[in-house]
Amino acid sequence: MSGTVVAVSSNAEYSFSKPNRTGITLLAGFGVEGDVHAGVTVRHRSRVAQDPTVPNLRQVHLIHRELLAELAESGFDVAPGALGENITTEGVDLLGLPVGAVLRIGPEAEVEVTGLRNPCVQIENYRAGLLKQVVSRAEDGTLVRRAGIMGVVRAGGPVRPGDAITVVLPEGPHRALDRV
Repeated sequence: MSGTVVAVSSNAEYSFSKPNRTGITLLAGFGVEGDVHAGVTVRHRSRVAQDPTVPNLRQVHLIHRELLAELAESGFDVAPGALGENITTEGVDLLGLPVGAVLRIGPEAEVEVTGLRNPCVQIENYRAGLLKQVVSRAEDGTLVRRAGIMGVVRAGGPVRPGDAITVVLPEGPHRALDRV
């Protein structure tokens, strides 16, 4: 499985959306250089309030462009970076990846998938009705989260729009993604 980087985004300040950049640099074990969510331990405010010593499994946030296109068809114009993601992808079934899958991005960077982003009320505050588009219930009642995936940086390096993405699956059995 392979795909492409559509956009990269980062923000040094806490804010829901992240401005697009011409490139970002991933730092091994840390995250996106200069991004407020980079760090060895948790950086998301709600997680820091619970326990600031917990390892940061949310160093990099990725969303697939296909979701943004689907949202547009439902009347929601959402640009890359608007939902706070660092990397917008195309051609990779992010939500179908198992825990531990590795995304080789560009010439050097590697991101290990840790789980699903847990969509929160900030999405609803960004655009009324949007939360219902990215969170639903399956027929069996389980929550379906579609607001992207999270990962940790295994190997650092530059990432730019147009960079290739190659997926390396872990040895089986595969574990389905859950919220992190």
